[in-house]
Amino acid sequence: MLDYRQIDWKLIAAALALSLIGIVLIFSAQYYADSDYLQSYYLRQLIWLFVALVVFTAIVHLPFRIFDLSAYLLYFVVLILLVLVLVIGTSRGGAARWFSFGPINLAPSDMAKLALVLALSRFFAYTKLPVVSKRRLALSGLMTLVPVMLILKQPDLGTSLVFFVILFALWFWSGLSPWYLILLLSPLLSLVTASHWLSWAIYFVVLLSFLTFLKPGVVNSTVVVIFNLAFGIITPFIWNRLAEYQRLRIKTFFDPGMDPRGAGYQIIQSKIAIGSGGILGKGFLNGSQSRLDFLPERHTDFIFSVIGEEFGLWGALVVIFLFGFILYRSIRIAARCRNRFASMVVMGAAAILLFQFVINIGMTLGFMPVTGLPLPFISYGGTSLVLSWALIGLIISADYRWQEY
Repeated sequence: MLDYRQIDWKLIAAALALSLIGIVLIFSAQYYADSDYLQSYYLRQLIWLFVALVVFTAIVHLPFRIFDLSAYLLYFVVLILLVLVLVIGTSRGGAARWFSFGPINLAPSDMAKLALVLALSRFFAYTKLPVVSKRRLALSGLMTLVPVMLILKQPDLGTSLVFFVILFALWFWSGLSPWYLILLLSPLLSLVTASHWLSWAIYFVVLLSFLTFLKPGVVNSTVVVIFNLAFGIITPFIWNRLAEYQRLRIKTFFDPGMDPRGAGYQIIQSKIAIGSGGILGKGFLNGSQSRLDFLPERHTDFIFSVIGEEFGLWGALVVIFLFGFILYRSIRIAARCRNRFASMVVMGAAAILLFQFVINIGMTLGFMPVTGLPLPFISYGGTSLVLSWALIGLIISADYRWQEY
């Protein structure tokens, strides 16, 4: 029986406050919609919040050992679901990402985030391989790449990035030096800088200087250089393999004005909405971008723009503070857990919430390309909301049982 006095109610209150703020914002974002179906989005989100709280309660009451023992099983079940969604899933806009059950849509990619956190946490908690072992890095990398490749087939590039963040966060938390993490990330930096020969040349000067400083050994240095060269060389091939809308998103990130009525429209309207809100905002239901239907996807991807327009800087800061509080408490819990598996799970959960939070807000401000990642707890979406509360459930459960080995 749980001792409810020992539960971190402040953390739960912060997550609940964000969820309720989300429902209010969804109501406002669709208040002037031209159909009852669109106007009722907030009611469906309210139902999903009830479901999410049921899932949260179940997770908190279950012994944490169950998640440890079932981690790999859940991982393989989710892989099967990712395969099935490509075959029998519902397609929208050319993407097969959901299982549809009447009005209910379930995204297995969200379930895969949770499954990967549990599987990698179990792997890192029990492996006897040294921290810098190539086999250890390769096995954990393979566990991450399998769901990533399936999600890229949907296609869903934005969601696939979350899986790499989970991997790197748990690499770091399991003891890998930040310097080695930079080396592991370096091929991706080479991929980006290879868009122009000058930026690529400058990058390689910096990389070689870094290798000289770190001295990882001749063999490791050679491998790093070869991988960086390879990723730089294949940049044009990867660019050509991207879908047209993905290329447009990247181009309009650097210059939204190049396609103001097309791919750059969302970013431009988002900036207008946030900027027009000022310090105090225009007031609840008074956002002109929402009322006049200028801001697309305002109840999902761009819901932070609604916050900025209607509640201004102060409203945005309240949301940022609540997220910051959740992340601060999560990291503290991860640091004090005696059970290595539990500590890993909490850090993985915090990494998901932090990455999606930063990317979504950066996207609405024009600092990040449009990726389609929702704002945790706030954006409309049942599976996303349930995932966010499942992560909070794992964090709360680990905190309650922090003394267990």
